[in-house]
Amino acid sequence: MERVRLEFPQAAVVHRHPMTVRITDMNYGRHLGHDALVSLLHEARVAALAACGLSEAELGGYPSVAADLAVQYQAEARWPDALVVDTAFLEPGRKTITVYQRMRRERDERVVATARLNLMLVDPATGRPVVVPTSVRDALLGPS
Repeated sequence: MERVRLEFPQAAVVHRHPMTVRITDMNYGRHLGHDALVSLLHEARVAALAACGLSEAELGGYPSVAADLAVQYQAEARWPDALVVDTAFLEPGRKTITVYQRMRRERDERVVATARLNLMLVDPATGRPVVVPTSVRDALLGPS
């Protein structure tokens, strides 16, 4: 079986978000479930965007949608583990924003999962992707 292998861009970290595994995040295997992990990453991503002065629902005048998501699971997390999610933004492409996230257990710094998500901004009238505005690029990376 081919496994997803993601290289987390440590130098590009813009935000660290603390959170806790809730009892409702547990699955039948008695650890953090996939659906809950994706939700926790989403919450941390929204906080990272807000720290950059941005809103996921309105990035330079456009809503964002997830184009794809890859997750590499590396360790288990269980209730009530304290977690930290590091979020890094790569330089946006013409029509995509690549977001890397790394979830760690706070007590031992063990990486629970690494994720890469590509966001696209879309024209609400047509649903078609648009070019990432300079204002969004600057907010994510700082002026060039």
